[in-house]
Amino acid sequence: MQTDELIDRLAADVRPVRPWGMTVALMIALACGVAAAGGLMLGWLGLRPDLSLAMKTGPFWMKFTYTMLLAVIGFFLADRAGRAGSALWPAAWPLILAVVMIAALALIQTLRAPQGLWRSMLLGQSYTVCPWRIVVIAVPILIAMLLMLRRMAPTRPMLAGAAAGILAGSAGATVYGLHCQESAALFTAVWYTLGVAAAGAVGALAGRFALRW
Repeated sequence: MQTDELIDRLAADVRPVRPWGMTVALMIALACGVAAAGGLMLGWLGLRPDLSLAMKTGPFWMKFTYTMLLAVIGFFLADRAGRAGSALWPAAWPLILAVVMIAALALIQTLRAPQGLWRSMLLGQSYTVCPWRIVVIAVPILIAMLLMLRRMAPTRPMLAGAAAGILAGSAGATVYGLHCQESAALFTAVWYTLGVAAAGAVGALAGRFALRW
């Protein structure tokens, strides 16, 4: 069989892929992962007892908006990382901007508060458990993202894994926020961001092996 004939036969079975097909599949995988993470959080930690009251306050929505924004950016990062040849910088700089914004808000809020409150604003009551709880809750989401990315075409396994980890950590942080009663912007900027970064590191390590061709 000639090479040209073989190529023609292989090409005859190729079907066009919908432009948004993989993005939609990634969304579905994310939804499944978030549902599993929510079940894990409810069974393990439970909702904060004052959730209905907290949802009427600005600090709750500040934290929710920050983690959700990171999750949205993380989704676009993961989506681009799963496509061969896609540049990640267009989706990466908003991530940096989001972190800078929460850091600026934390600085303003801290400087306006009495100095005697600074330590409690930074450490709260749960700084020792916050980051690793976020990572644990993010695990089901990370697994779902890695399984989906394996069906795509990531050419940089560690970067794709890191993007999946950032997405998983951000979504996991949003879920964890339904339990955590800390509300200071400084606490969120330090410990929530650390949890997301740790999930990104776990994702990069996992991606090195799980997404290797």
